[in-house]
Amino acid sequence: MDQLLSYLPPFEGLLPKWLAFVSVVSAINSLQAYRSADYTSALYTNGAIAVEPLSGRLFGTWTFLSSVIRMMAAYNIDNPVAYDLALWTYGIALTHFVGELVFGNAQLRGRFLSPLIVASTSLAWMLTQRGAYLV
Repeated sequence: MDQLLSYLPPFEGLLPKWLAFVSVVSAINSLQAYRSADYTSALYTNGAIAVEPLSGRLFGTWTFLSSVIRMMAAYNIDNPVAYDLALWTYGIALTHFVGELVFGNAQLRGRFLSPLIVASTSLAWMLTQRGAYLV
């Protein structure tokens, strides 16, 4: 168990560990989006509207890019550039998901709630903790 814990980001606090965790979950979501457009359809419309495979793969690519940036920030949380890039990934994600609500492509229910909660909570957390990690 100690050896497994040694792979976690070597910083105090939960934020770096959270960034690493969300990064791993996002990478898994990316694989699901590449595997089938049904994943993206279920995320946005609870499966009510079919999604083109290209849209699913585009979502998977965008999610994987965010995953890489967040993982880099988890292990470099004291680097202002890495920190701010990760913060921006959550801001962009939140803007995207709220935009899909405004455009009517998604509803506040089911699987769609998870990315909204993760993006908004992580964005707020990173904004409030910036001074603690960037000394």
